[in-house]
Amino acid sequence: MTYTIALNFEDGVTRFIDCKVNEKVLDAAYRNRINLPMDCSDGVCGTCKCRCEDGDYDQGEDYIEDALSEDEAAQGLVLTCQMVPASDCVIAVPVPSTACKTGTGSFQGELVSITPHADAALEVTFDIAGGAAAPSFLPGQYVNIAVPGAGQTRAYSFSNKPGESRFGFLIKRVPGGLMSAYLDRAQPGERLQFTGPLGTFYLRDVRRPLLLLAGGTGLAPFLSMLEVLAERGCEQPISLIYGVTRDLDLVLVERLQQLAERLPTLVFITCVAEAQSQHPRKGYVTQHMSAAMLNDGDVDVYLCGPPPMVDAVRQHFSEQGVTPASFHYEKFTPTQVLSTDRQALTA
Repeated sequence: MTYTIALNFEDGVTRFIDCKVNEKVLDAAYRNRINLPMDCSDGVCGTCKCRCEDGDYDQGEDYIEDALSEDEAAQGLVLTCQMVPASDCVIAVPVPSTACKTGTGSFQGELVSITPHADAALEVTFDIAGGAAAPSFLPGQYVNIAVPGAGQTRAYSFSNKPGESRFGFLIKRVPGGLMSAYLDRAQPGERLQFTGPLGTFYLRDVRRPLLLLAGGTGLAPFLSMLEVLAERGCEQPISLIYGVTRDLDLVLVERLQQLAERLPTLVFITCVAEAQSQHPRKGYVTQHMSAAMLNDGDVDVYLCGPPPMVDAVRQHFSEQGVTPASFHYEKFTPTQVLSTDRQALTA
């Protein structure tokens, strides 16, 4: 029996390693040729200190207070030289992957289908190529996809749950865009190169109500998160506000309805910003956040959308005097993704 440990580095690179029963994380990482930070390896110096963001483990008692205080341990900080997992875990490593002599992984996917949603978005589905294992990632993360013949990449979040051999993306149609132009002529069976997973925007352990804010094709990472939560079950209230510019930009609402049927604690609403919209809820996501959703700040907020939306939500929280317990957001443009976390120092 082994446990899967996701090591998420400061630069957004994630590597997955196997950890044997009763094996310490630091030893498992070295066995997998990843040099996590360390000095003494005896629980004395604190150099190997990381944060466990999900999973069960035994920290043991063979370390000193100067290396890991009681307050730090209560906040989820761990010493990887002493930590023994008791389940799959996600560990945030506070250094770049290059400092640990590792880097991003890569794999190939074979194009299966392209489903257009008017002129708004494309659902693109791939099978893992060459009989390889299903791509490993944390729900919410993205990969860089090489555009064939262009020598450039574009970043897209997975819209499926981890562990599936068939994986997909929700891609915004951009007139004249590099990826959009390729997909307009692409044929099933073509192979593309993927690099990743990447990003610090991913679902953490759910310990309080969730508020998910999606803008346009920023819905994709939330589909992945909700698929995982529907499979695991979740007792905490989950609120999703999905905002778009035009009526035509509202896509995959049926999938959200299906997820809500599987996940009783999920409530979602949609809104459209365009004044001439026929949608019953107009305006921006900030206009549809209820006090119950904000829960006096005792809420974990995840936000994925274009930069103006991210900035507007941050300003709204400031104006309302609300400081979420944790706030994870990802800005995206047609050519890049920027993940940022503001994680409160609470367990």
